[in-house]
Parts: sequence; C-alpha cells; structure tokens
Amino acid sequence: MTVLEPVDDEARGSGEDSHGDGRHGEPHGALEGYDEAYAAPGSPRAPYERLLGELAEVDLGALRAQVWKRMEAIGATFGTQPFGVDPVPRILAADEWASLSAGLAQRVLALNAFVRDAYGERRIVTAGVVPAHVIEQADGYEPDLRGRLPDGAVPIGVAGLDVVRDTCGTLRVLEDNLRMPSGFTYAVAAQEAVLEALPHVGAPRHDLAAGVAPALARTLRDAAPGGGGGSGGGSDGPVVVLLSEGEDGATWYEHATAARWLGIPAVTLRDLRRHGRDVVATLPGGRRVKVDVVYRRADEDRLRGDDGRPTALAELLLEPWLAGHVAVVNAFGTGVADDKLAHAHVEGMIRFYLGQEPLLKSVPTLDPSDPDVAARVIADPRSYVVKPRSGEGGKGVVVCAHADAADVRRVVHELRERPERWIAQETVALSHHPTVVDGRLAPRHIDLRPFVFATRTGATAVPGGLTRVAWEAGALVVNSSQQGGAKDTWVLR
Repeated sequence: MTVLEPVDDEARGSGEDSHGDGRHGEPHGALEGYDEAYAAPGSPRAPYERLLGELAEVDLGALRAQVWKRMEAIGATFGTQPFGVDPVPRILAADEWASLSAGLAQRVLALNAFVRDAYGERRIVTAGVVPAHVIEQADGYEPDLRGRLPDGAVPIGVAGLDVVRDTCGTLRVLEDNLRMPSGFTYAVAAQEAVLEALPHVGAPRHDLAAGVAPALARTLRDAAPGGGGGSGGGSDGPVVVLLSEGEDGATWYEHATAARWLGIPAVTLRDLRRHGRDVVATLPGGRRVKVDVVYRRADEDRLRGDDGRPTALAELLLEPWLAGHVAVVNAFGTGVADDKLAHAHVEGMIRFYLGQEPLLKSVPTLDPSDPDVAARVIADPRSYVVKPRSGEGGKGVVVCAHADAADVRRVVHELRERPERWIAQETVALSHHPTVVDGRLAPRHIDLRPFVFATRTGATAVPGGLTRVAWEAGALVVNSSQQGGAKDTWVLR
C-alpha cells in the first residue's frame, strides 16, 4: 500500500494575488482548510501583521536559500537528505498555546495511566471503556510484560503528538507518538536558522532550546533508579546514555545533538554489556561505567523478533530493567498506547483515569473490525483516510479522496479481508500557511508536533514544536520521511 499525494500544483495566477502586493504568486486561501495567517484575503491575523509586512520587503528566494544553507552547515539532515526548512514561521498566540499545552499534558498523563493499566489489572477494559482487542491486537503490545511493568516509573517520558487544525480553527490530535518520538532537535535547529535569517522581525517569543534541553534532562534524571539519584553517577547524578543506531541511522543528527545537549555519550548495542543484573557501557578511551538510564532511540524496540525469540535489545536490557537496576526511556511496551486504534479511546482514558473532561479533542478514529464501521467506510471510501494500525512516518497511509481507483480498490479489499489491521479517519482538511515556493508565498498544508516531557510528578509541554509542511500544493502527508519539510514555530509570550 503506498502513500498517495497529489502532485499537480494549482494554477499560480497572473502575478497579482488576493493580497494586492503583486509578488506572492498563488492566491492565499486557494487550498481547502483553515488559513493560519489570514482572517480574510488581504487581512492578516493579528500575530502575523508585522511578520507579513516585513516579508513584503524581502527577497523570499534568497531568504529560503539562507535558511537551507544554515541547516546544511550544521549537518541537520534526515538520513542522507537535507532537512528542508521554510523561512516563514508559524505563530501561536500565548492564550492559544496555554490551552493547547494544558490539553497535551492532560493527554500524556492519561496515556501513561493506560500503559500501566494495560499491563496490570486492565480496569479500563473491565469498565467497558476500552475493548480488550485494542490492547491484545496492538502491534506494540508486549505480552511478556503483563503483570511485570516496573512500579513507579513513568512509561512515556517523551511524547510527540501530531496536532492539526480543522476547518473551524479547532486544534485536534491526529496521532499519538509514544515509542521513540523524534523531531525536537530539528525544531530547535529550524528556529535558530530562521531567527538568524529574520533578525529584525521582533516578537516576544519563547526560546525553544531553553525549554527542550532542560525538560529532557529532568525526565531522564527522574527516571533513574531511586527517583533521580541513580547508583553509578555519584554526586553528579545518574549515568545516562543515549542508545542509537549510530552514524548510519536516519536520525543520527538528532541523536548526536541531544547527546551533546545533555553531556552524555551516544552508544550502540555494541558498546553495552550485561554484568549480572547491571548494564555497563564502554565509553571512548575504554572507560567502563555502570548505566542508570538508557534513553532509547535505536530503531529496534521489540522484545521478541518475528521468529518469537528475544531480540538483542531484550537480552541486554529486559532483566536489568524489570529488576529496577536500570531505567529505560521510553519504556518497553509503550507501543500499546502508540497504536492508532488506541487513539480512538484517549478521550475515554482521560475521563476514566483522571476524572476530567478532555481539554483537547482527538480527530475521530474508526475501528473497521466492527462490521458496521467497515461497511460504512467501504460504502464511501473517498471520505476517509485509511491507515495501518501499526504504521509510522506516513507509511501505508492512503488518502482515499486523492487516490487513484486501483488504490481505493486495494483499500476496500484490505478492509474486507483484514479489517483488524486498519483504522479509518474522516479526511481532515489540514490548515495551510504561507510558504516560500519558487520565490513567492503560496499556501501549503501543515501540522504541528509539540513535545511533552513527563516525570513522576507531572507532564509539561514545551512551548513550540516542529511545524511540518507539505511542499506540494494540496498534499496532506507532511512527514519528513515522505518528502515533507518543516517550519519554525513561534509561541508568543
């Protein structure tokens, strides 16, 4: 199943657009969806007035080139590809961020409670809030952990949620990324590159780097055995390592940058050994240290491979982790909440575990394993986006409204033959934002990945995040792995 994106740009107009400055190219508002920057043609929303006025006097092509050159200079790549950043930042007002951040934190607290419960008593299943098959059939569910999840630890220390704005202007959660969410170092790099290119566009905004690095450090320190003291770090605190695939991994830039921020080594499985129930790392120069916390960013996250045997990761870390000798962030088993069908029940989780009404709504998610739901989607597939329950990075997503007839037929076949492997969501017309295309501003669809960091005492969403943008007109898949790009995100004070 392939990701399907429209590739034909909309007509560009005759050199005069609806804003009246004769240099912006595609009419803003030509795409379906909420316009982030303009309340009406020629009428910028209040947070954007100064920015758009400044950009009217700038060579946009040169500005874009400057930002891309900066990203290239610092080595910010996704795999072997440059990580493209648009120079026009997305802006969120202070009051909107306050509401959004409260909803994000609430959501992550409930998801952490769900992970603990899914491997424990399953009170939420007994209460009829979440069906048992949501847990049992989740690709990320680890049966070996049933009744064994370490007490006290926070399973989801770092969360990256995908947030979209619907046509009414309401922010909603499209997906929850809870295994090993990525993107925060790219967001910081994008902010630094854009601010360097736009030094005269003043606005009191939050500094993303000043929020992310300390929040990540607190989460990792709090996860250590003993609640932050660890056993191998002495007076300097716990010994933390970042577990990576190494320099050949697609997100090595993020791993290396995060390790540098934290002052910790980035290691691979080859650098770690078991010593009884302890984990020991061999660092450059041959120094060996007992590890208190493993910040897990390697691609492999399963405890058992396709052959049913323990993975090398499990052989190394599972017993020490279960014994409380080492912490793992994010914990094994969080994929049960990362599953796209679990997303359909997060609002119920908030009510059940927290006794609160959800502050942030989800994009409604449908379960085709219910015959009535499957029949509804099959009868009108063009109204839905169909996704594999266990997919990531936009892989396997079919936007049926934009798909050709053959791919729609394949989707219908899958829903008839293997409905339990899929979820469906009504197509959301993502909001759009002015973006530099061929030296002019044009609307392009965006979403937002904010980052939430959790400890034993709560959860905090760091102001800002990574706004992701689809370069092609009308494209709805914005993932970097699917040729999407990014924008800086300003949260005003």
